[in-house]
Amino acid sequence: MEIDIFDEIQKMRQLGRKAALATIVQIRGSVPSFQSAKMLIRDDGSTLGSVGGGCVEAEVWTAAQDVMRDEKSKIMTFDLTDESMAESGLICGGKVEIFVEPILPTPKMLIFGAGHISTQVSKIATIAGFRTTVVDNRPVYANADRFPEAEAIHSESFEKAFEEIVPDENTYVIIVTRGHQEDQNVLRWAVQTNARYIGMIGSKRKIRSIAEQLESEGISRERLERLYMPIGLDIGAVLPEEIAVAIVAEVIHVRRVGFKHPLSKKLFQTTHT
Repeated sequence: MEIDIFDEIQKMRQLGRKAALATIVQIRGSVPSFQSAKMLIRDDGSTLGSVGGGCVEAEVWTAAQDVMRDEKSKIMTFDLTDESMAESGLICGGKVEIFVEPILPTPKMLIFGAGHISTQVSKIATIAGFRTTVVDNRPVYANADRFPEAEAIHSESFEKAFEEIVPDENTYVIIVTRGHQEDQNVLRWAVQTNARYIGMIGSKRKIRSIAEQLESEGISRERLERLYMPIGLDIGAVLPEEIAVAIVAEVIHVRRVGFKHPLSKKLFQTTHT
């Protein structure tokens, strides 16, 4: 049975896997395919569909690896009248333009803490396209009434949640619990995962204290320096809603632009000088 490319794209996203979709967007002259023809390149290297075969598809496949890694689209132009194409048998006398775009899994956000800031973070993150999970050991706070948009809610102990949740490179961890000890426990667990982003709320003094404690326990400086502490972009936020905007904005920045130099590194330098 023939597999539909769009069904496969949906399946890849549900599985949390990456792919790249190549589409012929323009044809001039004679080419061995048709406009809108598509080829899906999965993260394991396998493909579905075709955009013409030969060296064209080989180059598209190679470009797809970069597109998946960088999460940025790319336009490729092939001149099939070129002599280099003749060696592959693609002598068609035409030109083709192919758009290669990333197919990314829906990003996941783990929100530890179910207070006022967390309710706003969950709402805004959901609007921004994240699947949110809320974790708090207080069922009166961590429930569907307060977080109707959350995909999952863990209202037992944090330790139980640690056993059930496995963050990957598509996961963004937000730590805004009710207390210093809970923050430290969550952070200790989070830095040993593959989460793409880990941010924690708190004063510089609190952050230094927790960082020094975790480092004394043997957690490497390299792991700790990748943390975003204090969490959120510096926009002068005061209200819970404003703080939530700052947090989600920083997460989006990391997702779309890449890892920026977190303030936590400066705090470590201050602590150890």
